Parts: sequence; C-alpha cells; structure tokens
Amino acid sequence: MESHECDTVKAIMFDLDNTLIDTAGVGVLALEKVTELLQSRLGAEENAADICRTFSVKLLKEEFDPSKTTIDDLRISHWEEAIQEVKGTGASRSLAEECYLMWKCTRLQHLAIAEPVRNMLVKLRKVYKLLLLTNGDTQTQREKVNAVGAEAWFDAVVIGGDYKEQKPAPSIFLTCCKILDVKPSCCIMVGDSFDTDIQGGINAGFKATIWLCTSDKKFKEELISPPYLINSILDVPKILNIINKKKSN
Repeated sequence: MESHECDTVKAIMFDLDNTLIDTAGVGVLALEKVTELLQSRLGAEENAADICRTFSVKLLKEEFDPSKTTIDDLRISHWEEAIQEVKGTGASRSLAEECYLMWKCTRLQHLAIAEPVRNMLVKLRKVYKLLLLTNGDTQTQREKVNAVGAEAWFDAVVIGGDYKEQKPAPSIFLTCCKILDVKPSCCIMVGDSFDTDIQGGINAGFKATIWLCTSDKKFKEELISPPYLINSILDVPKILNIINKKKSN
C-alpha cells in the first residue's frame, strides 16, 4: 500500500493568541486600566473591579454574529450591561464606550511578538513555509495581526472569521495547506489550545503537532498521534530537530 506520509517537514502553522503573543497577560493589564477609569468616574473601587469581572465573563461567553452587529457594538454592550448589573441602575452608553476603547487600545498597544520569537521565525522561514492561523472574528484578529506586524514574519495569515469553519474543523487546516501548496502530512501545527490547535492538526492529518503547554493540562493518552509538548515557544526548533531525526533514522 502506498504511503502518503511526507518525508520532510515543509510547513509550520502557528496559532497567534497566547502562542506567539501574550493576549492573556495584556488582557489583565487592559482590565487594570479600565478599573482605574471606572474608579475615577464612579468613585467606588469595589464596583469598578466587579464591573471588570462581569465584563470578562461576558467576553468569555461571547457569541458574535456579524450579520446582526459589529464586534465593537457588541463589546460596548458588554460593558454597558456589566455596569448596569453591578450598579443596579441604568448605565451610560458613553461610559461604556470609554471603557471599551480603553480596554481595546491598551491591548493593542501592548501586544507584541517578542524579539527572540521574531528571530526564531526568521530562521525557520529560511527552511520552512510559515503560516499564521488564528481563530476569532475578522476585525479583532486583523487588528492584532496589524498591531504586532505579523505579516512580516509569515508567508500567509489566515483568520478563522473569514471562513465558514474555524479551528478545529479540518476544512480550515486543509485550506491553509492549499494556500501553502503543501500536503497535510508535510505540516506541523503549533499552538496553546489542545482542543483547537492540536486536535485540529491531528484530525487534518498533519505530520505532527506541538503543544505549548505551560500548565498541568493533559491530553488523552490513547491518541494515535500525541503532541510534542513544549514549555516555551522558543523550543519549537528543538522539536523540529527531533522530528527530522526520527525520519532520517
């Protein structure tokens, strides 16, 4: 029976949020800034913190339909509702807009691909095709991509919101393969989410997956193709060496 496995790695796909950029860490900073803003407007420190926590819950549960509203209006509404729920009175739309702009701008201003990571991408790109694959609505993710100048380090950038299905659906991984003109069995997926990045890469038939796992997260031991685990994104080249040596042996 003919083998469809690729002899060498030809392409690497990277996730964006909390893989190449510290979205979570910057999110904490953004909420601190909004807390300060709310304290100056409302005067109650406890209320300000509660409003930010309530917003965070709404953001986590967010369901966005671009046919019904914009992502900006939706998130302004999150802030408006959070203020109203904590204060128990009608919220000012203008204050909600201030909170949203402070939160959004702080995130974008502080997001960055660290210099060591950029250097790694430059070296990898001399050998492999690189693609950035990120889930999320088009506007939000495009703003992040632009803020960190990601397109300079990749052969292609794919945002899930532009497509019918996002990670972990195999379709978007296969679309990325077509963009790079490579077979799935020649590709590696790198990301911090097991459910979207790793499981998606496995389901799409990728040669291997590399899981940036900085906590005690675990995966199912019975996986046919378990991921390689790393604690730092800078460990990707080491794993590539292991993968390449396996094939040569």
